[in-house]
Amino acid sequence: MTSHFFAKGFGRNFLSLSVLATLTAVLAGCGGSVSSSGGGGGGGGGTGGGGGTGGGNLACDVMNTGQMAALNGFVPFTNSSLWNTDISTSPVDPNSASIMANWVGSVNMHPDWGNDPTYGIPYVVVDGNQPLVAVHLGAYPDESDPGPMPIPANAPVEGGAGSGGDQHVLVLDNGNCFLYELYNASSNNDGSWNADSTAVWDLLSNGNTQRPWTWTSADAAGLPIFPGLVRYDEAASGSIKHAFRFTLPRTYAAFTPPASHAAGTTSNSSAPPMGMRLRLKSSYDISGFSANTQTILTAMKHYGLILADNGSALYVTGVSDNRWGAEIGELKSVPSSAFEVVQINPLYNDSNYPTGAAPSIASFTSSAPHVQADGSVTLSWSVSGATYNIVSPGAGAVRDSSVTVSPSATTTYTLYSTNQYGRSSATVTVSVP
Repeated sequence: MTSHFFAKGFGRNFLSLSVLATLTAVLAGCGGSVSSSGGGGGGGGGTGGGGGTGGGNLACDVMNTGQMAALNGFVPFTNSSLWNTDISTSPVDPNSASIMANWVGSVNMHPDWGNDPTYGIPYVVVDGNQPLVAVHLGAYPDESDPGPMPIPANAPVEGGAGSGGDQHVLVLDNGNCFLYELYNASSNNDGSWNADSTAVWDLLSNGNTQRPWTWTSADAAGLPIFPGLVRYDEAASGSIKHAFRFTLPRTYAAFTPPASHAAGTTSNSSAPPMGMRLRLKSSYDISGFSANTQTILTAMKHYGLILADNGSALYVTGVSDNRWGAEIGELKSVPSSAFEVVQINPLYNDSNYPTGAAPSIASFTSSAPHVQADGSVTLSWSVSGATYNIVSPGAGAVRDSSVTVSPSATTTYTLYSTNQYGRSSATVTVSVP
């Protein structure tokens, strides 16, 4: 078991804790090979290609396209997701008062967004025809998902390109219902991107067990970022049905679901773990606030705040928008004393997290071993136990059990199959000519 610390933005020490359970499978056909590990293969991204993969007429096709586009009522993940679970009647943690006093402190909530477009975390929605481009993985490929990904050349970067902050890039694909998140991202002149870590999320899953235990993501807690953002379009709709993302300056090296990763900044075991949830007390009177603010605060009473990163105390993350007004000042008036800690259970660390079998890849084959340049072949696979699959290069995240590719040169394709216990991989080579 290995561990290392690395910094990601303000106070962000990520802890990589493990090499998970291994699994050996037998690959049938075309001289391919299979491997499995909890460390993952990472990789340098893809070679580009056409649009995304998956299929049409999915639930997320109601989302508009464009930067900071409206989702028109679509909520990432299923109702069974811990992001979307009503916790208004869940028990209060027995250490709630101590955690609030010692680790949150006497502060007011701070909305970490506003009118300035370089503040908050931006996003872009693309359609299923967005070209796939390579993503070159930097510092942390072992816990990243490889490309290609449908990242536009003009995708907004948190803080602005070259800002020196976390530089997150968030892309939602409304044609295939995948969410792509990059940390420390930058674009290249050839259309490809660089990122220190990446994560792909299936927006139609429950999102609870998709990331392998102890793996990071583009966020410190191994969580998706986008589902926890406060967005103007939702506030104005009058109903928000998910939790929000927030930060604290000191955390312990442990995590509770839906978090999958620890990022401890203190050895004090009484400190909050990643994934800890705060809830606005039901007794807190919100009747004097504006309608949009009441919508946000009501969501905090029903879905709460999920600890996702090390940062300033009780900073809640949102999307900047020039339509925000009184909400910002009103939210700043809400004191930490209005919150309580929801019972933390289960609690995992590097010695007691769940273990199990990584996905089993029975086969990964090509319809032909050779093809003329720019001709087409069909890659097919049989996998059990996976929560998502990626074919790299060429196809990216895929939903079905086959995909058509058109290599311009001899290419070795890798299938990455991932679940909460690790990642398995298989390869097949298509020769050109």
